Amino acid sequence: MFLLGLRMLIKVKFNHEQKFVKVSGADLKLSDFLDEAFVKFGIPASKRAETRLYDSSYTEVDEDVFEEVIKQPNLGVFILRFENSSQDLAQVPSVTSEESSLQNANYESDDTSLLSDGSPSRKQQRVEDEARILVQKILQTKPGGDAIIREYNKTKSLTDSTRRKMIKILTADMTEKHSTSPPRNIREMYAQGIVALFPYLRDPYTKNGYEHYYDPQSGQGYLTWKIKNIQRNSASSENCRRSSQSFSGGPTSEREAASSTDVILTEEQCREAVSLMKHTSEVDTIKIKMKETFQYRRKMIQDPNRSTDVLTEFPRFLDVQGLIEQDFVLLFGEKTTSKLLERWPTTFMHKVIQQSKSLNSSQALQDLIDCAEMTVKENEIGDAGWNSDIASILLLLHLIPPSPQGRKRPGKMSASQAEKHLVIFKKAGTNIQEHLDSIEESTQPYLLAMGPKKNSIHVYYIILDKKAIPCKSVSGLSAFDELFKAHFVFGASYSKVLHNMYTFVQTTVFQIDIGKVKECPRVAELRARFLR
Repeated sequence: MFLLGLRMLIKVKFNHEQKFVKVSGADLKLSDFLDEAFVKFGIPASKRAETRLYDSSYTEVDEDVFEEVIKQPNLGVFILRFENSSQDLAQVPSVTSEESSLQNANYESDDTSLLSDGSPSRKQQRVEDEARILVQKILQTKPGGDAIIREYNKTKSLTDSTRRKMIKILTADMTEKHSTSPPRNIREMYAQGIVALFPYLRDPYTKNGYEHYYDPQSGQGYLTWKIKNIQRNSASSENCRRSSQSFSGGPTSEREAASSTDVILTEEQCREAVSLMKHTSEVDTIKIKMKETFQYRRKMIQDPNRSTDVLTEFPRFLDVQGLIEQDFVLLFGEKTTSKLLERWPTTFMHKVIQQSKSLNSSQALQDLIDCAEMTVKENEIGDAGWNSDIASILLLLHLIPPSPQGRKRPGKMSASQAEKHLVIFKKAGTNIQEHLDSIEESTQPYLLAMGPKKNSIHVYYIILDKKAIPCKSVSGLSAFDELFKAHFVFGASYSKVLHNMYTFVQTTVFQIDIGKVKECPRVAELRARFLR
């Protein structure tokens, strides 16, 4: 809106066209304004009776409130549309300066297409618009908020530091207006407003897309975390009021197999098959019998008293490669089984590397980035660096670092320290049994990589229950793929320090148990960045 003497110029949108329409500052009548707008847009007389005017919050404006509405600050854009039109016109954020006008053009041309996806009802659209305008006004009026909007307009994303600034601004406004214990619906409105204003921050794998900012089911999210810092003294009472949500997904959960075996053996036939596998050297026979005893093995894994005996009763896992893959296919099907090897090189690896460059730099982190970016030229990488596949997986661990364990062991752990819970390097010729004997009983599955140097591995083993299971490939990515699958095949829970990283791989890469596992906000935030 621009003031010209006693006149005002107000931006109006009709269909996909925007124009300034003047209205007299002395006599503010809706009818005069509409007459001017009809002429501007060439709306025929026959259509004028069914034409309605809406403000930027998509609320209809009539004669009684017109004068009051146009005197409001940050008026935004009026919208003209026919009463019976089903066209869903996008709104433009408030015009506060010439720079904001340029920013709004970006929202109009690009992001609104994301907002309209799914064709929400008019009520839902109005709620979303109100939330968007709320967050937008806060950022436009608070110090540092304009910089957040500019960064998003430029990159279609927010860096971690900028996201923290945004959360700080919004929670400060929220607690100022609604006390230090704002209701759930207020937190949800702010979260909804974030993804409405910044659609590329929406998580495509969750119901609403804003659960990483505030999840109304679990009460978790970035907004809640910051509020807890503000109101430490009342954190316990907030936890009591928060609704609980049960989660039933993950590697230890009971589930029905995606594929059924052709032959269902009796208990006695299963014992005979187990005995045969222990004594035969024919790989094809072993694979057939392992497939036939799959359901028998699943019952063992789901029985707490027998789950640790699986490798004892089925020792061929230790010398026949590919058996983990076979069980995983029976559990989830071929399509799910191939997702990491298909999607990591094409969808995730490059983005993991790029996102890692925005982290606080350290020599260990920079070494991983250098290794991940380098094609496999061993002489260039040197003796100390991992190959590009393993380096990129370890970078994901830096992007989703271990959660503090409080007073429990191991307490607070850096990503670099957590790497050894994922993969350990030993020089070729190392006595594997000595390594196995040194393992603590509680250690979760991890990779043992053996070769002359880290970027030239001759064999990978999955270490589980103080036993070494050989991986079927010397590719670092294939070895990690098999390590991840081993958790589900043997019903092994994730290492506590790797839990968030494994959850990202499970839900975002493999798309297993989406909505059935508890995810930290960082997992959802990265998913939104990677899959936008």
